[in-house]
Amino acid sequence: MTEKWTTRPATPADLEPLVDIRAIVMRPDLERLGRYDEHRVRQRLRDAYDPAHTRVIEVDGEIAGCVALRPASDGDWLEHFYLVPGLHGRGIGGGVLTETLARTDRTVHLNVLQGSPARRLYERHGFVLDHEDAVDVYLTRRVPAS
Repeated sequence: MTEKWTTRPATPADLEPLVDIRAIVMRPDLERLGRYDEHRVRQRLRDAYDPAHTRVIEVDGEIAGCVALRPASDGDWLEHFYLVPGLHGRGIGGGVLTETLARTDRTVHLNVLQGSPARRLYERHGFVLDHEDAVDVYLTRRVPAS
């Protein structure tokens, strides 16, 4: 079942609802890795949040998550891609990822936690393993040759 969703530019006022969504989404993977910290999981988004590069995902007019595409010297970084768990598996994440990737013609990098089911979504969209460590898996989607 595919839900009706939209994205819109983020504002500073979106930060705290997104911080709460991040804490919910990240908790299972962080607990599995023995790295969950109630304060730190929220503070990391507060420290890195940049509305200029972030889009808010809405479902039925309600904030349901976010995604950021931050420019860097070596391409763009896909960051802070969170969707409330009750909406997983409904095609929203894939749709948002497709929309986000269509906004860039550069190489895109990202990282996910070891064992995260999100890795499969990224691999279906052309991301391949770059490198990994004990906690993170780094994936890259190269720009197709013209």
